[in-house]
Amino acid sequence: MSYKDVKRGLPDRSSKVIAIINQKGGVGKSTTAVNLSAALGEGNKKVLIIDFDPQGNTSSGYGIEKEELENDIYDALLNDYPIEELIMPTCEPKVFVIPATIQLAGAEIELVSAIARESILKNIITPIKDDFDYVFIDCPPSLGLLTINALVAADSLLIPIQCEFYALEGVTKLLESMKMVKGRLNPDLDVFGVVMTMYDVRTTLSKQVVEEVKKYFGNKVFKTVIPRSVKLSEAPSHGLPITMYSRVNKGALAYSKLAKEVVRRG
Repeated sequence: MSYKDVKRGLPDRSSKVIAIINQKGGVGKSTTAVNLSAALGEGNKKVLIIDFDPQGNTSSGYGIEKEELENDIYDALLNDYPIEELIMPTCEPKVFVIPATIQLAGAEIELVSAIARESILKNIITPIKDDFDYVFIDCPPSLGLLTINALVAADSLLIPIQCEFYALEGVTKLLESMKMVKGRLNPDLDVFGVVMTMYDVRTTLSKQVVEEVKKYFGNKVFKTVIPRSVKLSEAPSHGLPITMYSRVNKGALAYSKLAKEVVRRG
């Protein structure tokens, strides 16, 4: 099913634009983007993921062959390419992806001289965002101009935090950046939620980290935690979300529970 087919059947709606963000790498941002969107799609929500990381892991996670792409989000940002033409269907009928490739890495430098450089992403997604219930922006693990664009474009942030010793390292800097953007460019920006990832029920450390993060973020922390799972790690190599790769896996069940929490939060 194409984006245009889905668009024709939509009632008027206002979407949520959520940046999935953490300046640390390897904490489960792309894993959460792929699998949360798939779980929401199974729950009859229409979802767009904007892959905004030059590594393009979200694109790969949905089986998109990046080397075969003629255009990606870079072209919309810097070459005025129509954003509607970049929206690609996925194996989950209600989930769509705007892909990224390594070409996006050059955007950090090229955006420096652009007019209204912090607001380009917001401006290009405005015409399409309300065609979806949720728009997720999978951010790069840095606080450069790409991430600032995501913070300006988003209504709120979803922060994955890995259950490891230095879990909160860097989060303070991220929140400082959010506060700066909120004060100058996006007054409504807030934290939508914090999701704990790579939880190992066998270790005391995982439990201690969850408690530490709850003390820091309070009720922003989702009750659902995402467990460590070999199947979760394998699924991207098959170009499938965990809900399709291994439906009864503990990771699939966790993301389905997380999707219900996300919907309840509005």
